[in-house]
Amino acid sequence: MKEKILEVLFTQAREMGAESGKKELLHPTTETKLYHSNGNLDSLGLVGFITGTEEKIADAFGVDIILVDEKAMSQVSSPFISIQSLADYIEKLLAKEQAG
Repeated sequence: MKEKILEVLFTQAREMGAESGKKELLHPTTETKLYHSNGNLDSLGLVGFITGTEEKIADAFGVDIILVDEKAMSQVSSPFISIQSLADYIEKLLAKEQAG
């Protein structure tokens, strides 16, 4: 499941990189920073990234998830720092959806 989630995130990052011209997003890795002090996305870019990711997750897994909610915003470490942190968060959300 993690590999499929990462592929979704890499695809979304490449699309955002093509739109924004951010080279790091064109060649994403798990360490690619998203929304952080040295992140590649501003707040508007993050909204676009999240929206696109939610759509791609729904297509890939057949499950609708919401990435921005009270849980996401109240975590000590934001899930939106890097591709890896977001992949971990999405994996937890999908596991919860599949379990219940």
